[in-house]
Amino acid sequence: MEICIKKLTETAQIPMRGSDYAAGYDLYADIQEKLCVTPHNSVKIPTGLALEIPEGYFGAVYARSGLACKESLRPANCVGVIDADYRGPVMVVLHNDSEHTREITPGERVAQLVIMPFLP
Repeated sequence: MEICIKKLTETAQIPMRGSDYAAGYDLYADIQEKLCVTPHNSVKIPTGLALEIPEGYFGAVYARSGLACKESLRPANCVGVIDADYRGPVMVVLHNDSEHTREITPGERVAQLVIMPFLP
């Protein structure tokens, strides 16, 4: 399957798989300075990317287990959906479930993207 990826900024990073058998592709924070996510709040994190997902598929944005388990950061809607006809900038909205302020640094892996089929 071919997914067209457009970098919207010079600093955007192309999603990468952590291993040959990884289901998801890491999405990176395309920010210039660290962002703070205060307790029980959400923040939009740009990836600097736009995607062209093939018809019949969608992109599912899942939490990275390290961020979710160790830092209590997860996608605000639990699983984000990127439809095949969406061509705008991909954002990850992270929610802080902890009682402590968490930081996101430039280039940090903030979520994982899994391309999945669906029935129309």
